[in-house]
Amino acid sequence: MNKRLKPVLDRGAQVVRPAWQGAAVLTVLAALLVTAGCSSRRVMQPAPVEDRSGATRPTDVKPLPGAENAGKPGYFTVRPGDTLYRIALESGQSWRDVQAWNNLANPNVLEVGQVLRVAPPVGAAPTTAAPGAVVATPGVSSTSPVTPSGVVSRPLSPAGTTNTATPTPTPTPSTPAAPETPMGADELSFVWPAQGTVVATFDEAKNKGVSIAGRIGDPVLAAADGRVVYAGAGLRGYGNLIILKHNNTYLTAYAHNQALLVREDQSVRQGQKIAEMGSSDTDRVKLHFEVRRQGKPVDPLSFLPKR
Repeated sequence: MNKRLKPVLDRGAQVVRPAWQGAAVLTVLAALLVTAGCSSRRVMQPAPVEDRSGATRPTDVKPLPGAENAGKPGYFTVRPGDTLYRIALESGQSWRDVQAWNNLANPNVLEVGQVLRVAPPVGAAPTTAAPGAVVATPGVSSTSPVTPSGVVSRPLSPAGTTNTATPTPTPTPSTPAAPETPMGADELSFVWPAQGTVVATFDEAKNKGVSIAGRIGDPVLAAADGRVVYAGAGLRGYGNLIILKHNNTYLTAYAHNQALLVREDQSVRQGQKIAEMGSSDTDRVKLHFEVRRQGKPVDPLSFLPKR
């Protein structure tokens, strides 16, 4: 054999394989691919899930307190942004009474959708403090008037007594004392709570009372005999506020004061100085005065004497 051709033939012999051996290799490779594919399908296939929700998940959601009374007379459903103080004002009640009727441990914690009793239960009496007792208001010192920034404190008269530092004004003979509304069992004769000019009149949609202009520190007077059911700054938009309850029908509200001179549960007389005019939570010195009949705001000018 030609010596120059032998190495070439030898190399060719190394790469040449019988046909049966190549077929066997292809068979093995095909089997491996099939096995791998089956394995992949088994891994990706989700495991069966057994639904046991009926056995472990409660079917009913626990209702909010008082939900069975929603929509009934004498009950109020809490809305977003409501506070106990505002609910009491809109219902014509003392917030302490509403708290007691609903067994609320914390008056600052309410849930939207919660239903509150806002009318006294049969046989219930309004909650009042013992004579001479000091009642704490949330966010308000129990021994001094509300004093946010810029508010000047004034001494409080003893609870349940009249502030003798300011004499009780009496209507002049030329001032008619009778209101225009018919007098019923709970109807009252009001006096003006301040002597300034009316700068904003009643508009049930935009202004739930009247605004009376004045100077800083001008006296704010009780429009009628009553009991202080709120004294504080907890109602947004009212600043330093006093609310008097006169009977089962009427409340009056006195807002934006500089200083509060009475405490909650204190009895006051018509014409008694209860606050000093200011500009808390508003843009000018004024008294915002509201009359509420069974919680609904009504035009104070219909109840005040003409002048």
